[in-house]
Amino acid sequence: MTRQPLPLLLAILATLTLYRVAVILHLGIDPYVDEAYYWGWAQHLDWGYYSKPPLIAGLIAASTGLLGDSLVALKLPSLVLYPLTALVLHALGSRLAQPRAGFWAALAFITLPLVSALGLFVSTDAPLLFCWAAGMLMLLRALEAGRWRDWLLVGGLAGLGLMSKYTMAAFIGSAFLALLLQPAGRRALTTPKPWAAVLLALAILTPNLWWNWQHDFPTFRHTAEITRLEHRAWNPGELGEFLAAQWLSMGPLLGLGFMAALVGLRRNGREPGIGFLLAFTLPLLVLVSFQALTGRANGNWAAPIFLGATLLTVLWAAWGQRWRLLMVAVGINAAGMVGIYHWPDLAQALGRPLTAKTDPFKRTRGWSALARAVEPHLRAHPEAILLATDRDILAQLDFALHLPALASWNPAGRVLDHYDLTTRLEPGRTYLFVHRDAPGPEITRCFASATPLGTVEVAVHENYRRSARITLLEGFSGYRQPGSP
Repeated sequence: MTRQPLPLLLAILATLTLYRVAVILHLGIDPYVDEAYYWGWAQHLDWGYYSKPPLIAGLIAASTGLLGDSLVALKLPSLVLYPLTALVLHALGSRLAQPRAGFWAALAFITLPLVSALGLFVSTDAPLLFCWAAGMLMLLRALEAGRWRDWLLVGGLAGLGLMSKYTMAAFIGSAFLALLLQPAGRRALTTPKPWAAVLLALAILTPNLWWNWQHDFPTFRHTAEITRLEHRAWNPGELGEFLAAQWLSMGPLLGLGFMAALVGLRRNGREPGIGFLLAFTLPLLVLVSFQALTGRANGNWAAPIFLGATLLTVLWAAWGQRWRLLMVAVGINAAGMVGIYHWPDLAQALGRPLTAKTDPFKRTRGWSALARAVEPHLRAHPEAILLATDRDILAQLDFALHLPALASWNPAGRVLDHYDLTTRLEPGRTYLFVHRDAPGPEITRCFASATPLGTVEVAVHENYRRSARITLLEGFSGYRQPGSP
């Protein structure tokens, strides 16, 4: 293994990817709501969308265009990009230390609880992490060789990362910090190469900025809303939850190893690459921790830190010859991955039926069955456009039924999702309203007639069901303000 770890690593990554495909098929799940939402974006390619830049939509369009609109095809970008990111970490670990370190860095990353969870679902984190890791590798090469090609690759990867998720902006700041920490980097800053890389990244992002400008910057507004920029307050509880999520995302023993690596910096701080890795780990961790303390922060908002954190932990283990401890840490994470993936099987084997509280995949169940129950009503009224107030219903039914058209009920004109941004109700048209509750008078008075068609219900578990009321709304006459006739 120490002589030729790469062939073994390739075999492990390929096997794990096929295993994840088998798990997806075995679980019998439907898309997570964000996956169905992104699939809808992929049907209408553009330079931007309400909550994210366009790269994820382009990747889904490519994978589903190649393999059809199957669940595996939808998830293919993540299924491919996480193993590719592991291979980049192998290259980074091998360059900074030795092939054995690269091998274990790749295995540690691909079995992180965060990656095990995200690996079953397509999300913007997959291209973000790949671009971040590949950008780190290209920056190392640029510092060593000083070639224009490597610097432009750094800029290109930064631009693609920005087109996936704006978190990639932190990469640019970390890259400049990494350059300032070493003589070769400071010398590079006196040349045009790093500045050309920044300009290339901004050029790649420009179409998305233009799209935002044309649509009154919805992506930036959404980012401000979810980060509570206008409602700052000290919240130590949020910070505690965020830091706990980071530890759990890395795994119990591997997370402790990372903490030990940070504590041991006084002893190992002069080892090659330490400052470089810290520059791509600590600033983002501190930034998002401050965001959690003063607002809110989801557990995956600092996901790129796990690239540097994994490498730092593996290098710490290598310097202290703690290989067995590292193997145990990775083994614990791998066992946890298998346990979560097969939790429904374990529950069945123990004779304990899944419930809403015990099924970790409950949010992905029942949607295709609900869509099949709604479909006869759409066939019976082919002139009707699906209408809903719920993003989940619109996204899931669109993916399951490939709707020719849909619309979001939005009398206030507030843009809270991409459906609000891109759909409008047309005067005189007929709509099939699908909602968890029957439409109230504030809705029915906007139509010439409202005909209840019944309720559809799908049992997911004994205490967990998906249901919707269906109403045929004919002759839309425009939104009416409260109190109007």
